[in-house]
Amino acid sequence: MYDLVRLGFGPFFEEQLQLLRDSGSAATFPARIAAEHRGGYEIWSVLGVGFAAASGRLRHREELPAVGDWVTIDGDTGPGHTAIINHVLPRRTVFTRGSAGRAARPQVVAANVDQVFIVCGLDSDFSLHRIERYLARVWASGATPAVVLNKMDLCADVAGCVREVERHCPAVPVFLTQASTSDGAAALAATIAVGTTTAFVGSSGAGKSTLINALLGDARLPTAPTRESDGQGCHTTTHRQLVSLPQGGLVLDTPGMRELQILDEDGLDQVFDDIEVLAADCRFRDCRHDHESGCAVKEAARNGALDPGRLDHYQQLLREARAYERRHDAHLRHQSERVWGQLHAEAARLRKWKEGG
Repeated sequence: MYDLVRLGFGPFFEEQLQLLRDSGSAATFPARIAAEHRGGYEIWSVLGVGFAAASGRLRHREELPAVGDWVTIDGDTGPGHTAIINHVLPRRTVFTRGSAGRAARPQVVAANVDQVFIVCGLDSDFSLHRIERYLARVWASGATPAVVLNKMDLCADVAGCVREVERHCPAVPVFLTQASTSDGAAALAATIAVGTTTAFVGSSGAGKSTLINALLGDARLPTAPTRESDGQGCHTTTHRQLVSLPQGGLVLDTPGMRELQILDEDGLDQVFDDIEVLAADCRFRDCRHDHESGCAVKEAARNGALDPGRLDHYQQLLREARAYERRHDAHLRHQSERVWGQLHAEAARLRKWKEGG
């Protein structure tokens, strides 16, 4: 059995549940999505671990639950039974990314998490630009970010890497760990309070699952070494999974992401707050920091007050965000036109039937 408070059920979700009850909904038994599997979901509730499937209404509306979501269920959750998920409660925070490929659809990585650890290895995995990219999505999610630099033994200048991350990610905590020996795990554990949820995100082979095993004190999650040929990680984690820590608090393990697409401009102002401050002195309010005269940002990049590479990455992410938004708008227009086309065809068939055609 699980205590709802320890699972992260607080006043926000209680209010959403009460609104459902007030609306006359009968299926208001709360549970949390712990994992997603083919054909259904692992759920945690006061009754313990169970299995559930989304109702036809949710599937029809494409309002499918994600790991971390709070839902309401109906039916038996005991062994051999499948409960039905009727509602997905509004999310308090949601970490999303653009889906891979040309389709402009957001993909939920983690729902209702309080904190996100961006795990980056101090080996060939280390990339300031990737950390900035992850950081933008975390800020946009509403959760609190932290950077975890793992594999200290593979870096010749650990202090230098920490300084670079701190310079590019001001006001964001930076932790040093050696997951294979559990070094630094205690510092991470100290930030995970009872009733809170922390997601681990990063590329394959960064050490996310190994770090969680260190927090558990048990090799519960499968891990694999990086390939010696190119130092790249293997996709050992195949699905998102909530894990309950012995000392309280929950962690969410996620598969490595080869691609983290920027959905919108949300969060970029917090990652690049130094550029936003400089932009206040630009001659034009809508300055794009490109070829405009009187651009304080370009001037700072010329005189060394701003790293030109940082400005280039900021502009790259802005272009990516705007391109994604254009594709998403086009996708929505296409969906709307298709629905209206179907309705028009159905109306024509009905009219023909009434006329005896």
